[in-house]
Amino acid sequence: MRWIRSDIFRGLLLGILIVAAAFTAGAARLLFGAERRPTGHAKAARSRVAVASTPPPQPASSLRSKSEADKAADSQSDPWTNAQTVQSAQLAKELGDSRLADKPTVICVAPHVLYEGGHISGALFHGAGSTQPGIDDLKKWAQSVPRSANIVIYCGCCPLEHCPNLRPAFVALRDMGFTHLRALLIKTNFYTDWVKPGYPTEKTPAQ
Repeated sequence: MRWIRSDIFRGLLLGILIVAAAFTAGAARLLFGAERRPTGHAKAARSRVAVASTPPPQPASSLRSKSEADKAADSQSDPWTNAQTVQSAQLAKELGDSRLADKPTVICVAPHVLYEGGHISGALFHGAGSTQPGIDDLKKWAQSVPRSANIVIYCGCCPLEHCPNLRPAFVALRDMGFTHLRALLIKTNFYTDWVKPGYPTEKTPAQ
């Protein structure tokens, strides 16, 4: 009987130890698992904030296209200010005003064939402004002209944004020190913007 009671006691003790071990392990899982979960959520939250605050990288092709567009815009920039321009209607009015003491001297810097086909009445020819001989001719004429002279240059060979003559001619005279220099803005071509509206035109070369 004593032996049986000893076995029963040892069995009860072993059962108590097993239950206690299981309870301890479960408590540990609950405790450490609860501590780890917030850490995981915090990491995920920090990751989402970092992604949201970082701008998406731009494709290299996009950056390259923007740079090329900027270069194209710079190459087409106009060397004159708004005050250094005149529209067709205003120039025609100035040329026809007999009371105007300082009438503009008009210079055609288009190719000579266009000048021969028709030009602003009284306009002189010193061009084409896109060629070195044309610029040399313009500068040679301008050497003896007072730097305060009222000068208007024009081309009209094609739309203004594509004109190869007007800008180089304007820069050449501007760099020589002319202070009353203007560019006639012919946006389409000489026929559309000057001849068709009926402004004064002639084919005889000015002397």
